[in-house]
Amino acid sequence: MLRQLVEQNPSDNRTRYMLAMELVGRGELEAAVREFEAVIAGDADYVAAYVYGGQALERLGRLEGARALYQRGIEACRRTGNDHAREQLEGLLALLGES
Repeated sequence: MLRQLVEQNPSDNRTRYMLAMELVGRGELEAAVREFEAVIAGDADYVAAYVYGGQALERLGRLEGARALYQRGIEACRRTGNDHAREQLEGLLALLGES
């Protein structure tokens, strides 16, 4: 159902984000990452997409991609003044260590 809603209104980032989270829950991580990236393309300040998109990339073993997404998310948090999410993303980035 969520996929149909996204197809009907591709610019609805909230529904697209919910679809991405559903895909994560079903283990369809590649598809979820594509949806998280689409959310970010539509709204560069949709911070949760960076968090969960990065975690999906980690689960796929794509650590460089996760690092890059976390760094982009930290920039978004600075733009929006979201200190809590920035700290969370910085923590996730620190857990990955240096590349």
